[in-house]
Amino acid sequence: MFNWFKTAVLMAGIVALFGMIGAALGGQQGMILALVFGGAMNVFSYWFSDKMVLRMYNAQQVDETTSPYLYNMVRELAQRAQLPMPKVYLINENQPNAFATGRNPENAAVAATTGILQLLSERELRGVMAHELAHVKHRDILISTISATLAGAISALANFAMFFGGRDSEGRPANPIVGILVAILAPLAASLIQMAISRAREFEADRGGAEISGDPHALADALQKIDYYARGIPMHTAEAHPETGQMMIMNPLSGGGLRGLFSTHPPTEERIARLRGMRLA
Repeated sequence: MFNWFKTAVLMAGIVALFGMIGAALGGQQGMILALVFGGAMNVFSYWFSDKMVLRMYNAQQVDETTSPYLYNMVRELAQRAQLPMPKVYLINENQPNAFATGRNPENAAVAATTGILQLLSERELRGVMAHELAHVKHRDILISTISATLAGAISALANFAMFFGGRDSEGRPANPIVGILVAILAPLAASLIQMAISRAREFEADRGGAEISGDPHALADALQKIDYYARGIPMHTAEAHPETGQMMIMNPLSGGGLRGLFSTHPPTEERIARLRGMRLA
């Protein structure tokens, strides 16, 4: 129930941002149009954002023939978690990382980079894939895919407001300063909404993943390795589409400038400490 509440809060907050941008662009009529557009984007992203993200990263679906090591591992963990078998994808990226997507457990997918398969031991990789399956089990994927899709749309609308201006409620040209403020503050507000939910979501997926794999220390060791190596290996798709970074088990962005201040992931040291302090029944 709490996950559905978080989803409702996120969707309401981001649709409200669409309304604010619409008001800056075209007054009351613009706000109404933006709210309609925001609602339509929610429906669209619910059904199609998983396919969009997988296509964006050029993820290739694998099975027990093309990648038996990864596929059989995910199948065993899905059975332990009492989940339907998700689709499994490989991403040809050197940076070690992984994510889950899909609107519900019956339509879920998990993806891993070639870099993470090369870096981690079997035990550590099980911990990572169990973390991703915990996202599936908690239905967290809906939150991340909707926010990733809509955050990008908010940025696009905000840029439109800055470059093309807008109209006030009486149809007069809006103050250009308002357009600039919208262009700056709207994407910032969208990021804050993502951050408020994403950090708690990652902690909960760490805990759930440790329970699925039965080995909290395996995920802790994996996070330590990923954090160390991912810093020096760029992921160009994530850099080009930073709104998708929150979906990964580790922040894939370079972290330079303001990005480092607005990370959607909790500090790795705190995640590791919590995992090492876990005691499974």
